[in-house]
Amino acid sequence: MGDVQQQYKPEAFIFDMDGTLFETDTLLRGVHERIFETLRQEGLYMGPTPPVDKLLGCLGMLLSDIWNNVMPNSSEAARNRADELMLQYELEGLEANEGTLYPHVEDVLQELKARGYKLFVASNGLETYVKGVAKHRGIAALFDGLYSAGEYQTLSKVDLVARLLKDHKIKSAWMVGDRSSDVEAGKSNGLMVAGCAYAVYGKAEELKGSDVLLTDFRELLKLIP
Repeated sequence: MGDVQQQYKPEAFIFDMDGTLFETDTLLRGVHERIFETLRQEGLYMGPTPPVDKLLGCLGMLLSDIWNNVMPNSSEAARNRADELMLQYELEGLEANEGTLYPHVEDVLQELKARGYKLFVASNGLETYVKGVAKHRGIAALFDGLYSAGEYQTLSKVDLVARLLKDHKIKSAWMVGDRSSDVEAGKSNGLMVAGCAYAVYGKAEELKGSDVLLTDFRELLKLIP
């Protein structure tokens, strides 16, 4: 408990995006169908559309790992095109007001900001996507930094969070996320970890090692003085 108490009142909160702040399946179900329709039209992938749950189960991974899991026998050209289409269709969906934040996310972020905490995003996604979600869902102004693997070319979330902490001279922070990569990134950088048990994309064992589990985003406010 010693480490937990030392970081009980942190300087900052670092949030994952997909499955933590943003309920990604509300955007991705339609995007997924469109990607595979286009790939078939272009002759790059001729099989049936993989189950969308397979894609949702890969959220939090780097893009290269996602397509290796979703369509393992595909060509490099198909995977590269899927990257392009995913970003294009995600941004089009966001602009069309598709996709929602989890309940209470905006209110809690505003309250944390009002209490003087610095807020950040650390995501394995592409820069344009991560910033697009924040912009189109109206929460971009609440953050002191939006960090993505796409922008910083990091090979793991551990490295991304380390870069963020160094850039902003943050000594104590909480990592808030729904995947094992978030737990690893927090623990490897000496942070308190709040695991998001309300997210449906990961499995419960992914949150093993978290200091606390959230079943509702509002619980975050009850954990700090």
